[in-house]
Amino acid sequence: MKADKKKEKQRVMGRLLTYLFSHYKWQIFLIILFVLVPSAANVASSMFLQTVIDSYITPALKSGALDWRALLRALGAMGGFYAVAILCVLGHTQLMAVVAHKFLKQIRVDMFNKMQSLPVKYFDRNTHGDIMSTYTNDVDAIMQLAMGCIPQILCSVIMLVFFLAVMLRYSVWLTLIVLGGSALMIVATRFVSSVSSRNFIRQQKAIAKTEGYVEEMMNGQKVVKVFCHESAAEKGFDAINDELFDCADKANGFANILGPIVGNIGNLLYVVLAFAGGAMMLGGVKNVGLTGMGTLTVGVVVSFLTMSRGFSNNVMQLAQTVNAVVLSRAGASRVFALLDEKPETDEGYVTLVYAKEDENGNLTESSERTERWAWRHPHNALGTVTYTELKGHILLDDVDFAYEEGKTVLHNVTVEAKPGQRIAFVGSTGAGKTTITNLINRFYDIADGKIRYDGININKIKKNDLRRSLGMVLQDTNLFTGTVRENIRYGRLDATDEEVEAAAKLAGAHDFVTRLPEGYDTLLTSDGANLSQGQRQLLSIARAAVANTPVMIMDEATSSIDTRTEAIVQAGCDRLMRGRTVFIIAHRLSTVRTADVIMVLEHGRIIESGNHAQLLEKKGKYYQLYTGAFELD
Repeated sequence: MKADKKKEKQRVMGRLLTYLFSHYKWQIFLIILFVLVPSAANVASSMFLQTVIDSYITPALKSGALDWRALLRALGAMGGFYAVAILCVLGHTQLMAVVAHKFLKQIRVDMFNKMQSLPVKYFDRNTHGDIMSTYTNDVDAIMQLAMGCIPQILCSVIMLVFFLAVMLRYSVWLTLIVLGGSALMIVATRFVSSVSSRNFIRQQKAIAKTEGYVEEMMNGQKVVKVFCHESAAEKGFDAINDELFDCADKANGFANILGPIVGNIGNLLYVVLAFAGGAMMLGGVKNVGLTGMGTLTVGVVVSFLTMSRGFSNNVMQLAQTVNAVVLSRAGASRVFALLDEKPETDEGYVTLVYAKEDENGNLTESSERTERWAWRHPHNALGTVTYTELKGHILLDDVDFAYEEGKTVLHNVTVEAKPGQRIAFVGSTGAGKTTITNLINRFYDIADGKIRYDGININKIKKNDLRRSLGMVLQDTNLFTGTVRENIRYGRLDATDEEVEAAAKLAGAHDFVTRLPEGYDTLLTSDGANLSQGQRQLLSIARAAVANTPVMIMDEATSSIDTRTEAIVQAGCDRLMRGRTVFIIAHRLSTVRTADVIMVLEHGRIIESGNHAQLLEKKGKYYQLYTGAFELD
């Protein structure tokens, strides 16, 4: 298990770095070049200190005269080197900022595009708050890696290599002492980070849980207040928030002691090096360096102490990035989990096209917009294409369905809706009414049986084309931030202003829209909070009307509004349903009396069917519901 977890961590980090480096190769190459110069300048400053002491100060102390001209030339060269290094630092920081923000922008684009391809069941399975946490907290965690950790790791690693090379050149013995101290730092880092990393991962999950709870409470605030559940909501939040605090406290508690531990090891190392260097000089111990063997000088010892400080500081900086890397890895794993979700599959090949009749009266495809639609059905085996006029004839033949394997919710459901018919579904909550319409839309796929649309198996129809032919008016109206006109046009993006207003008139919304401050250009925000429930529902009907589809699904369209508003909305629905195949889901039986066929469902089975008069005559379940002998749950 530990080996698998380690491989998974490596896979996530490798994928994240590949994601970065594959998109910005030349920028990363430039950044590395920019980092090399200031890193070399830092090492050169320590070497310069040795040169100043051994080549200028020590001879001057012996001779009593200092070669100022030579010293100034050396100082000028070093100053020029530092000026170039400053420019390189500026270039590195600016370019890294651009790369990091582009990188995060690309991740967000990929995440959003991926989300559009996911099936509806993904959003049924995951809370909106949890998904939003991936977009915010997890992406922010990756930003820390891109903006802070990667540049810091890059600089520190290059500096360590430079310092190590120069230290080995000066003294192998002293370098071994530095490496021994560094080994202690690494051991301390591994121990502390192993504890803190587990809690940082728990922290990310706890943040997502907390945000999901807050989002849920915000959406249900009216319900909370109506039922006086403020105290219960506070207790629930306190429990989740305490869990988050516990994770964050432990994670940051261990993370914060890492810096002092590593820093004090570095201080101890500095003292040990000073003592060892001084002892070697006083004892006349021969110094061994990569350039040869000789006497250890004061300049070498002082320079070495400076480099050891730089070496240990860079080790400490690497240690401090460990927690940020762990946090980023946790965020990246959740982001990649979203990106790796299986998209909605579509094996359909039958498409929806504009149609016209040729000179022989045969239906054919039109490149221009017409008032007729047809299913374009290619037959690959024969190399031919047939066109079937879109009429809205839908047949569910002996359909079974289960959301979870082994838990069937629809049993042997057979429904036929002929063009222009109104089919109503009634029954208790959970009977399977909405599930049937979800299957027609192919939000879910059936387990057994067939669903045919104008004689074509809907599995053969491309999902986008299938859904374009279906209009929906739902109980929960979703309005988007934008004008009234834009919200209606959401039903068909290429609709003209005249078509938008015609749809509003058909739905009965034109009257109240013209009384809004800016009419059709009135901006709606917060899901249309400044409109009444009835007005929002009328806009939903107008949105469906502008789509002008041959099949409509009315899912509890009037269940959440008052009786007076229901009459207005019902009138808009009646105008919208005229001449279309309509599936009606309703709790209020008064809205289904005019349906051609009423299906009574119970526990996923159709137990009665017929029109209003026929079902009353049978005196079965529908009769009980209609007369009030049995109430809908």
